[in-house]
Amino acid sequence: MIKIALLGYGTIGSGVAEVLDINHDSIAKKAGEEIAVKYILDLRDFPGDKNENKIVHDYEIIVNDPEISVVVEAMGGVEPAYTFVKRALLAGKHVATSNKALVAKHGPKLLQIARERQINFLFEASVGGGIPIIRPLISCLTADVVEEITGILNGTTNYMMTKMSEEGSEFADVLKDAQQKGYAEADPTADVEGHDACRKIAILTSLVAGSQVDFEDIHCEGITKISAADIKYAKAMGKNIKLLASSRMVDGGYSAIVAPFLLDDAHPLYNVHDVFNAVFVHGNVLGDAMFYGSGAGKLPTASAVVADIVDIVKHIDKNIVIFWDEKKLTLKDYKDVAYKFFVRAAADKDAIEAAFGTVSYVEVPEIAGETAFVTEPMSGKVYEEAAAKVSGMINMIRVD
Repeated sequence: MIKIALLGYGTIGSGVAEVLDINHDSIAKKAGEEIAVKYILDLRDFPGDKNENKIVHDYEIIVNDPEISVVVEAMGGVEPAYTFVKRALLAGKHVATSNKALVAKHGPKLLQIARERQINFLFEASVGGGIPIIRPLISCLTADVVEEITGILNGTTNYMMTKMSEEGSEFADVLKDAQQKGYAEADPTADVEGHDACRKIAILTSLVAGSQVDFEDIHCEGITKISAADIKYAKAMGKNIKLLASSRMVDGGYSAIVAPFLLDDAHPLYNVHDVFNAVFVHGNVLGDAMFYGSGAGKLPTASAVVADIVDIVKHIDKNIVIFWDEKKLTLKDYKDVAYKFFVRAAADKDAIEAAFGTVSYVEVPEIAGETAFVTEPMSGKVYEEAAAKVSGMINMIRVD
């Protein structure tokens, strides 16, 4: 029997316990061993809970117990999660986590410790919730050079963009709705400003590049500037607005960005709606592949964590190689990547064409006092130079 400890008994931790209970026999067959939760670390007590007798408040009990083979970190945040995970690995215990903040910040350090001790640090659930994407990248796609990863990696913002598109609502109204439904936090900054998606694309880029990508180095724009008027223009063009986290190979390196994009119906991410997530991958040998499913939620995320636990148990005496060097990767300048740009400006066509050259105009009769247009493909640097020549700029969205 493999005995494990859960760090945290919130949404994810309780979900892991639930999945292990619901699918106990099936999981045991797949792992080749029965898996049982011995301890649950939490500051709170849970009177009446079926696992109340497993609750402990002192981490030392877990890290010093030789019976604990696997530690599941479900606390969130960087500290004390990092300290606890590092100590568990140094004590020879395998670790599985869903903590994107921890993985983005300290992933290569923790992987190195695991390698040195021939144990494992796995984190499938840190990106895409229940969608399998990390394991395919480090195993199934190892024959490829991954030239692009582009994803809808945040269910909250995708729900909001879907709601705005369907109802023509303003940002503030759909945010309130998302908070009422529990999709958005009371402080939604991490979601709506793109920080959550930014950490996730940093992890994915680090894995395909094999070197550390700091999420702070990735250009990040959220959805707070998207308005009902932008949605009307998008519909007039037959497009949807999505918050994308994208990493592309440029001149032998990678350029990454998180920003709203206009997608047409030929784009693989066009029809990803509501709280669902999806990741598009292009490999130089494979070509195109898509991974789609529930990107968050208690049981989908817990399912991915339990899959990591099973993988650990199947490799209990062997390190699963994940190449992610601590050496920092210098990203290519996102402004060197060429896109078309959708622009709204309170300016006349002569001024626009003098600055941008050939453009395609977009008309929405009920919107007055501005001119909307789509540029020809140009780099971000060229776009900024042109935009500086036009007064009355209202908004810009890239077109993919």
